[in-house]
Amino acid sequence: MDIGIDRDAHPTLVAAVVAAVERAIDERRLTPGARLPSIRRFAEAEGLSKSTVVEAYDRLVAAGRAVSRPGSGFTVAAAQRAMIEPAPIVDRDIDPSWVMRQSLELDPSVPKPGCGWLPSEWLEEAGIRRALRAVARDPAARLVDYGHPLGHPGLRRQIAIRLGERGIAVEPSQLLLTAGASAAVDLVLRRLVEPGDTVFVDDPCYYNFRAKLKLHRARVVGIPFHADGPDLEAFARAAAVERPKVYLTNSGPHNPTGGRIGPATAHRLLNLAATHDFAVIEDDVFSDFEGRPSPRMAALDGLDRVVHVGSFSKTLSSAIRMGWIAARPGLIEELTEMKLATSFTNDDLAAQVIHRLLADGSYRRHVEGLRRRIAEARGRVVRSLERVGLRPRGGAEEGIFVWVELPEGIEAAEISKRAATAGIVFAPGNVFSPSLSAGRFLRFNVAQSSDPRIWTFLRGALEGAP
Repeated sequence: MDIGIDRDAHPTLVAAVVAAVERAIDERRLTPGARLPSIRRFAEAEGLSKSTVVEAYDRLVAAGRAVSRPGSGFTVAAAQRAMIEPAPIVDRDIDPSWVMRQSLELDPSVPKPGCGWLPSEWLEEAGIRRALRAVARDPAARLVDYGHPLGHPGLRRQIAIRLGERGIAVEPSQLLLTAGASAAVDLVLRRLVEPGDTVFVDDPCYYNFRAKLKLHRARVVGIPFHADGPDLEAFARAAAVERPKVYLTNSGPHNPTGGRIGPATAHRLLNLAATHDFAVIEDDVFSDFEGRPSPRMAALDGLDRVVHVGSFSKTLSSAIRMGWIAARPGLIEELTEMKLATSFTNDDLAAQVIHRLLADGSYRRHVEGLRRRIAEARGRVVRSLERVGLRPRGGAEEGIFVWVELPEGIEAAEISKRAATAGIVFAPGNVFSPSLSAGRFLRFNVAQSSDPRIWTFLRGALEGAP
């Protein structure tokens, strides 16, 4: 039959052949089960090389449009069912999973002031492409093998240097690479927490901490969090009664309040950890957004009780999942055994790409630009909040989050549900609060809050509130 190849409409002959066969299938000139012309006959009839036809047929098989049967050639596959993604669920109780799914499932054009990451155009896509090409050209690059159990040695050395700049003295052998910070926290919790154990978190805290601890069947106790850290008096009283195994927190720009743990608070927290014998997991994924780094408990503690966690997902790429754990040598050894048992290894190709960006200075320049851009966005968002009658709370000056209290009588969950039906994703306060005491708060991501629809909606919602 005449397939009808349009050579001028496609960049390669292979693409033209694939398009022609798919068009014949869609127009029912080729029906399910029909045999495609043999490779030799197709090549001769259309004046093509056999290799061109072979590659086109292979692509049709990979796309599910054709079936290869040894000894029988290629036939048209059964009709494909349209792939229908489930619609986002908006009419359900708002909880941590609701916010995460709304942020990930809704169309990218939807305004998402409640999400926790930077816009894709702010990230280092051009640098990643350069680094990928450089790794692909490097004959010494490892493209097909498993990596070292601890992760790529060169990247661990670069991370150790960067942590040393923040006062955290660590050897590369004390660093374990993971598939992002979330995987790092999960791995540490697997080692330190048994079902029923008590874990302290900030109130409010990062909502995925709550979701993760629920999966680990831990008993979660929230400690009120202020501009300079947790309420130490409340912490001490609770620790004496609850005997926590772990305190899980953000040390840098805090999620969701934007605050930071001050030096005096950090010292007293470490004293409480020694007195009551609990570990501290210090999640530091937002540290590169700080122009003036605050003290890290890992630096003050020397990685004795503190486990320090970081990631490049917030600053470099959400698609390249690369995080790390810094801990004392004995604990790193145990975590490495657990990593081998659960995920065996992590993405060594991604590690090589990130290593190049750190080693040639690209990452440092990118982060410096991000800080300036975030500071400008922060000023614009604060002014927009003031125009609708709202002000940030918590004394935060850096980072991507502002924590905003709504007027008396207005519930953030109701605002968020109404916003979801209007195609806007907010993050209401109680998804961050173990005690559900943040019902009048919203977390804004300043990098994701430039769309005028956000402020038009919010102005109308506040004016129409009882």
